[in-house]
Amino acid sequence: MPPSLRERIRLRLESWLLRRWFGSPASPADWLDRCLLLPLSGLTGWVSRRRRAAVLHLASNLRPAVVVVGNLVVGGTGKTPLVAELARTLTARGWRVGIIARGHRAHHTGPRLVTATDDARDQGDEPVLLARASAVPVACALRRAQALALLIATHPEIEVVLSDDALQHPGLARTLEIAVFDERGAGNGRLLPAGPLREPLAHLAGMDALVWRLPAGLPDGIAPAPAAGQPAAAAGWPTPDSALSAAPLPDRRFAFRLGATEWHPVGRGGAPARPDRAAGMEVPPRTLSIAQFAQACRGRRVHALAGIAQPERFFALARDLGLSLERTIVLPDHGLADAALLPPGAEVIIMTAKDAVKFESFDDPRCWFLEVRAHPDPALVDWLEDRLRGSSTD
Repeated sequence: MPPSLRERIRLRLESWLLRRWFGSPASPADWLDRCLLLPLSGLTGWVSRRRRAAVLHLASNLRPAVVVVGNLVVGGTGKTPLVAELARTLTARGWRVGIIARGHRAHHTGPRLVTATDDARDQGDEPVLLARASAVPVACALRRAQALALLIATHPEIEVVLSDDALQHPGLARTLEIAVFDERGAGNGRLLPAGPLREPLAHLAGMDALVWRLPAGLPDGIAPAPAAGQPAAAAGWPTPDSALSAAPLPDRRFAFRLGATEWHPVGRGGAPARPDRAAGMEVPPRTLSIAQFAQACRGRRVHALAGIAQPERFFALARDLGLSLERTIVLPDHGLADAALLPPGAEVIIMTAKDAVKFESFDDPRCWFLEVRAHPDPALVDWLEDRLRGSSTD
């Protein structure tokens, strides 16, 4: 069936708010800001300050160490691919790593372990995606402290736990906090709902590191993050008029970028579609390189769907990778999947990996997803290792 009325209203509201937060600044005389949004932002500030005070009173000398990688702004910043890549890199360096997540809109809400073969409708899209991308133990729960307890009880060998988000979760003790931003910075610098901020930018001063996602189109290579005391406008960082550049930033600042690797058929547990059913393509459909997929899609009706915080970013990337898109379909972030959402007139349907874990059970051979991996500044992992070694000897 098509998206429900509730989902359509949610999608329209999200799109309107994002334009308002990250687009042209609202007029000071805007009655909506003055009469409704700003007073509600005051409530957000009061709640977030109480939560921050609670976080600061939590223990930090934990075993295993808990590293929270989260957002101060709503909407996608590339945090989840970064968590997966940090888990892979730390594992390759000899650390025993686990991940905890919340599992937005999952059927199950209690603490549970998540595996690569689980159904995203039951466990949530991001936990399943993390289990597949990282190949480390993953636990999730609405209360992340419960997920942490389950993970430790089940895998006592774990030395470091990465938490996908939870900066604003006062029930989770943590060793380190890493705040992630993208090229949008902090938008208009206001708190929800007048702006995109979950908590005041002043809280950044007490966090351990800031990680900046480099915008698309910058030269290859990781641009060095500005050091403490240097202007944040350096090398693709937020411009001087950004609310973020005026904030008291952490001393440690790093960068990362996202890069497309290859295309995969959307199949149960990552299984490939049958060669004779893979959208008529004449190559074994296990994976296709960026160039192979663009060639195979030439002259075909390609439709793209995305149920992520910034769908236009995915559509633009697909075009940059050589695809001509006949139609784009925007779905709500963390929205529910339904076979009726797959357009009947398409010969090829492309989507994100986050969408693929939700649509794979429908076994539609037209569906392919783009694998995207984070490429962090090596200095970020070096710093993280140094801090983890220090916490293990405290």
